[in-house]
Amino acid sequence: MNTKTTVAYQGNDRLLFGIILGVLAFWLFAQTTLNISPLMAQDLGVQQSLMNIAVSITALFSGIFIVVMGGLADRIGRVKIVQWGFMFSIVGSLLVALAPTGAMGSTFLMLGRICQGFSGAFIMPASLALVKEYWDGAGRQRAVSLWSMGSWGGSGFAALFGGLMAQNLGWRSIFFAGAAISVIGLLMVRGTPESRAETKAGYKFDLGGVVTFMIAMVALQIFATQGASFGWVSLPSLTLLAVAIVFGVIFFRIESGNANAFVNFGLFRNMTYTGATISNFLLNGVAGMLIVSMTLLQVGGNMDAQQTGLLTLGYAIAIVAFIRVGEKLLQRFGPRKPMIWGSLIVGVSILLLMPTHLMLGTYQILAILAYTLFGLGLAFYATPSTDAALSNLPSDQAGSGSGIYKMASSLGASFGVAISAAVFTALSGDNSSVAWIEGVFSYVGRQDNLAVREAALFALGINLLMVVAAIVSIMITVPKGKPRD
Repeated sequence: MNTKTTVAYQGNDRLLFGIILGVLAFWLFAQTTLNISPLMAQDLGVQQSLMNIAVSITALFSGIFIVVMGGLADRIGRVKIVQWGFMFSIVGSLLVALAPTGAMGSTFLMLGRICQGFSGAFIMPASLALVKEYWDGAGRQRAVSLWSMGSWGGSGFAALFGGLMAQNLGWRSIFFAGAAISVIGLLMVRGTPESRAETKAGYKFDLGGVVTFMIAMVALQIFATQGASFGWVSLPSLTLLAVAIVFGVIFFRIESGNANAFVNFGLFRNMTYTGATISNFLLNGVAGMLIVSMTLLQVGGNMDAQQTGLLTLGYAIAIVAFIRVGEKLLQRFGPRKPMIWGSLIVGVSILLLMPTHLMLGTYQILAILAYTLFGLGLAFYATPSTDAALSNLPSDQAGSGSGIYKMASSLGASFGVAISAAVFTALSGDNSSVAWIEGVFSYVGRQDNLAVREAALFALGINLLMVVAAIVSIMITVPKGKPRD
C-alpha cells in the first residue's frame, strides 16, 4: 500500500528542528519533574506520593495513546497530528505553570501533566513517520540522530536544566518556557505538505482496544505507585492487579485478528523490530535510576535540585556529543553490537550508583562518572535502535509502528519511574525488611539516613535487572550483520 503525499517533498532543517522542539518540550521540559518533584510538592502543598503519580502520569498517558495517535496520523495526516501535539503542550505547560497552592493545585498539576502526555503521544509517532517519509538513506540517519538528540539528549539535560531553572528563576519558569518553545515549534512546522497513508476500506476506530488498554495500564500504574501504601496483598491492591490482568487479556483478544487494531501484533513477527521495541522499553525504564539517585542525594545528602542537577552535566554532554557516534557504529557494525554495547555501559553506570554506603563526597564523584556513562551508553544505543525499528516498518504502517516503538519508550519510563519510586519510598519509610544489608556493607558517615541509603540500593538494583533483561532481548532477537541500504 503506497503512502500519499500532496507534493514531491524532501525534508529540510526547518521542519526537522521544528519537530525537534516538540520532542524537547516533552523530554526536556516535562521531564524536569524527575529532579524538581520534591520542590514542586513542597511549594504546591501536595504529598510526595501524589507528586510521584504526577511525575509518571505524563509518560503513562503518552504511552497509552501514542500508538492510537500514530495510527490516526497515518490516516488523517501526520503534520496535522504534530500541530495538535504542540497545542496540547502549550495548554499542559501553562496549567502546570499556573497551578495554585492547595487542593486546586493538584487538579491543575494533574490536568497539565496529562496534557503534556497527550502532547508526547501526538508528536512522537507522527514526527518519526515524517522522518521516515521525507528523508532517505544517510539523510534519514542524520535526521534520526538529531531527532534522538531531542529525545535522549533532552532527557539528559532535563535534570540539570530543571535544577538550574528552579533554583534561579523558580520551577514555574520551566513550564512557561516550555509553552513558548512549543509556540515556536508550531510556527516552524506550519506550511509543511501533508503526509498520510491510503485509507483502508471499511476502517473503524478501535474504541474497544483503546478503552481496555487504557483501563489495564492505569490500573497497573496505580498498583505500582500506591501498592506499598495500600499494602501489596490488601483488597485494593489485589483488585487493581486483577483489573489490569482481566482487561489486559480482553485487550489481547480484541486486538488479535482485528484488521483495525491500534496495536498491530503482526509487526512483532519481525524479530529486529521486536528486539528494538522490547529493549527500548527496558532501557527507558532505567530512568528510574534518576529519580532514585537524585532523591537520595537531596533527602539523604541534603543537596538541592541545582546541586544534584549539576552532577548530571556529564550525562547531558555525553549523550549529545556521542549520539552521532552511535550512528557511525550503526553504519559500520549494524544495530546489534552498538545496542548491546550501549546497554552494557548503562549497566556499569548503575553499578557505580549502588555503593550507597560510602561518604557523600565519594558518592558524588561516583555519581558524576555514572551519569556520564549513562549518557554514553544511551548515545550508543539510541540511533541504532530507532533506525532498526523504522527500517523494518512497511510504509503504510509507519505511524502506527513508530507509535508502538515510542509507546515502549513512554511506558518504559512511566513504569520504570513508578516502580523505582515505589520501592524507594516503601523501603525508606520502613527498612526493617532490608536491614540485614548493614551486615554486608559498612555504612560510613551519618547514620540517621540509613533507611534512605538502603532503599536506594535496592531500587537501583531493580534498574540493573532491567538492563540485564534488555541485553538478553537484544541477543535473542536482533540478528548479526549490517543493515541493508
